[in-house]
This record gives sequence, structure tokens and C-alpha cells, in this order.
Amino acid sequence: MNSDAVTKSVPQRALFHALGLTNEEMERPLIGIVSSKNDIVPGHINLDKVVDAVKLGVAMAGGTPLVYPAIAVCDGLAMGHQGMKYSLVTRELIADSTEAMTLAHAFDALVMVPNCDKNVPGLLMAAARLNIPTVFVSGGPMLAGKVDGQKISFSNVSEAVSEFQAGKITKEKLQEFENKGCPTCGSCSGMYTANSMNCLTEVLGMGLEGNGTIPAVYSARIQLAKHAGMKIMELLKRNIRPRDIMTQGAFENALTLDMALGCSTNSMLHLPAIAHECGIELNLDIANEISNKTPNLCHLAPTGHTFIEDLNEAGGIYAVMNEVNKLGLLKTDLMTCTGQTVGENIAGCLNKNPEVIRPVEDPYSKTGGIAVLKGNLAPDSCVVKRSAVAPQMLKHEGPARVFDCEEDAMLAINSGKIVAGDVIVIRYEGPKGGPGMREMLNPTSAIMGHGLGESVALITDGRFSGATRGAAIGHVSPEAAVGGNIALIEDGDIIQIDIMANKIDFIISDTELIKRRANWKPRKPRITTGYLARYAAQVTSGNKGAILEIPKQ
Repeated sequence: MNSDAVTKSVPQRALFHALGLTNEEMERPLIGIVSSKNDIVPGHINLDKVVDAVKLGVAMAGGTPLVYPAIAVCDGLAMGHQGMKYSLVTRELIADSTEAMTLAHAFDALVMVPNCDKNVPGLLMAAARLNIPTVFVSGGPMLAGKVDGQKISFSNVSEAVSEFQAGKITKEKLQEFENKGCPTCGSCSGMYTANSMNCLTEVLGMGLEGNGTIPAVYSARIQLAKHAGMKIMELLKRNIRPRDIMTQGAFENALTLDMALGCSTNSMLHLPAIAHECGIELNLDIANEISNKTPNLCHLAPTGHTFIEDLNEAGGIYAVMNEVNKLGLLKTDLMTCTGQTVGENIAGCLNKNPEVIRPVEDPYSKTGGIAVLKGNLAPDSCVVKRSAVAPQMLKHEGPARVFDCEEDAMLAINSGKIVAGDVIVIRYEGPKGGPGMREMLNPTSAIMGHGLGESVALITDGRFSGATRGAAIGHVSPEAAVGGNIALIEDGDIIQIDIMANKIDFIISDTELIKRRANWKPRKPRITTGYLARYAAQVTSGNKGAILEIPKQ
């Protein structure tokens, strides 16, 4: 189906006249522009300008642009309270509503304008599901803040709160972090989830060069949006569709760059979910295989002291791809939304700053920034941002301190009940158990702020913000709510973590494990009404991307 279904019918043309469209506009392809603009997400307040530029580009190239919305939650604003249950779950709402709007109005092609966290993967899922020509242009990253001459970002602000509570900084210094941490609009300035996914959109081939790195406040972002508007008309003419671009090889390229960049662990939720919409089952077992041969080349905040603006100046994502491909690790013959192949896109894209993008001969580590762990604590899998873990914590053994929700863990950390060597376990926060798989930025920031980042690990069936650093291990699958072994851990059990060996276990005899399982009873759902209840009934585990299963007939 294309727009002829609505533009060639007299009654429907009458409705287009009511919109103010001319006959000439109705003769052109209808291009849907899906805008995530709202007034509550700092990364989205500039999207009206980006959308206007896209509209101009579409019109310049002979299309008729029509805008409709997608919702978005700011993870930072939702953090640490009931609102975080509504973050991940919006991914499916975004995909579903975009599908509905697009097919109901018979659009010929789409330009997606997302920026923060869930609306990037949600719109990628929609693009795959709809499979009509589509290109992405994000709102761009925030510039870094500055305190005492040092660049900072949102994670520094979060950690400053705990530093103040621990008496390490003054109230005035905390106020300075608050006032200077987020100085412009845009997605938060480190390699957090939004920037991770915007960068990986480039790697997947669905965004033009600079989509992930050109700062939100740069005029180049507006130019990029105009080019995206023009490019969609070329993709429509050539009938290049998302599933022609997002192939198995493209997802393997994305996992490779994920390892090189040290992206947020949330990418390990979103990539399988996007792949699923493409009809591809992305088994995370291949993540470790890719990681073992992919060097980690970037230490962007919160892992290091460089920021997305620095990555942009160093040559951006194409420069990282070109650097990685010196080892022959990318599939370069794949089609992209530029109308050219990966190899053609990255040819001649030089690394302009080896301090920001390490050469492959001198990486931060010879293995990738993310690791997937397995063991009796997580029989299916769990995920850690290895590049953000202190060297001494890559192998750790300690007693479990078990909490059944984030709030209880926060009380224990802030009251000094967590000591060096402990392993905090936060459970019943998974996709079903939360429900909604809350991010645990507040506990990890509190651990850092109390000076325990190099001696305490945190394990959860929930997930972590891209702003998290430290031995933070999430997405434990199966989760506690479905009787995963994480539900059977008791205070004092010894937990063994070996990140380099991809192993995570707790010491327990087979007899004791059987006894505990026999005594375990499912918890009553925390929420029994509304969207979250429906979500909990359908959602799968973290290792499957927390996708929604269609009930079997």
C-alpha cells in the first residue's frame, strides 16, 4: 500500500484540502515525519527545529512532509521513583503507535526524529516492522558541562549528591554541579543510552554520518536534518527499505562497534528487540565472541573523561568504524541509508585524535567494552559494561546483601550498612517483577559517592543507566519474578564474579538449591491495573530484549 490509497480518493482528498494541502502536494509522495518533540525531555526541546529542517529537505526533494508525534520519557527525570517503571515500557508504545499512525494514513516513507533512550530503539523497531523507506536524524547530544575547569556530565551530578551526603563536598559545590552539569539541550553528553543508540543507528545504516555525534546546538545538526529530508526521497525512489539495511551482518557490525565504543548495557536489550522486528533472532551468545576479537577504543563518560562532542571532533562514528576495520572486523558490503555501502561510507574517514579514539594498535583493552556473563546466578545471561569496571573488580568474591527493591538498597547504602567487599543484589526489578525493569543509577551513584566503587559490586535483574559505572551487573535472566535463581539467594551467600571469564555464580550445594526452590513462592504482582499490568503479562526476559510476546492461539 502507498499514499495512492488516500490521495486518489475524492472523499479523502476533501480531508486533505481541509488540512490546507494543494493538489500539487497531493500528487507528491507523502512522507511521514515522526517527531519525538515535547517540552519535558531536555534532549527533545530542539526537535521542532530539526523537524522544520527535515520538512524543508523533503519539500526541496519533491515530497510532501506531514508530522505526527511519538512519546518519550526522560530517564533522568524518571529515575529513582515510580516513574522509572514507565521508561522501558514506552519502547513498545512508541513502536505500536508509529505503526498505527503510518499504516492508518498510508505514508510512502518516513523520517524518524528521536533523541533520548527508548524512542530511538522504539522507532527503529517501528521502522523494521513497517519496512517502508526510512531514515533517522536525531536531536543530537548535549555539550559537556564544566566544574573547576573539568568537563562533567549528568553522571557527575548524580555522584555529587552522594559525595555531599558523605561529607566530601560542600552544599555550594553540589549547587555548582547542579547548575553546570547540563548546560545545553540535547541527549546527556556521555556515552549513555541515548547517545549509544544514536551512534549505533549510524552503524546499523539507518542514520547519516554525524547522526550520533553532532552536538544538538550546532548548526551542522540542522544541515544534517535537511540532508535526511532530501535523502528519504532518494531511498523511496530506489526502494531501499529498513530490512534491506538492517540485516544479520548489520547487527553484527553494531555489536562490534558497541564493543569498541563501550556503549550502554541497554544496547544489549535494544539490539535484540530491533533485530526481532526484522525477523532476526540475535542470540547474545555471539556478543562475547565479537567482544573477544574487538578492541575497546573509546573511554567516553562515564567510563572516561572524554565526551560525545570530543568523539565528533575526532572524526565521529565513521572514524571509529574505519579504525576497527583495520582488523577486518566489519562487513563492508552492506547497503545503508546513504545509498552507499558501509565500506564506501567509511573510506577515508580518519581518526583525528588518538586520545579520543585509540588506534587498534594501542587500545584501552584488547577485548570489547561489554561482557555477557553466565553461571548459576544467571543461567540464561546477564550483562556488564566491562570498560567501566575498576581493574580490581573484574574478579570479585564477597557476601550477598539482598534487597527486593531499589529503595531498600538505597536506604542500606546511605545509612552505611554496605561495606567493602559486599555484593549488593537487587531483585524483583526485572521486566515482569518491577514491572518495567527500572534503571539503578541512584544505587550505583551512591556506591561511587560513598567511595565504594572499587570494592562493592551490584547485581540486579533490573537494568542500569548508561550513566552508570562500576561493577554493575544487570539484566539477570531468568529474573526473580519467574523463579530465576537470583530469587533464591540469601544474605551472606558468597557470590563469585569473574568478568574476564564471563562467569557469575553463588556458592550453594545442589541439595540446598533444590530445598530453596521448593520453598520459593511467586510474589503477588506489584501492579495489577493499566498498561504496566498488561506489559508484565506479555513481556519476556532481559536476555530476549524484553520484547512482548504475542499470545499463542
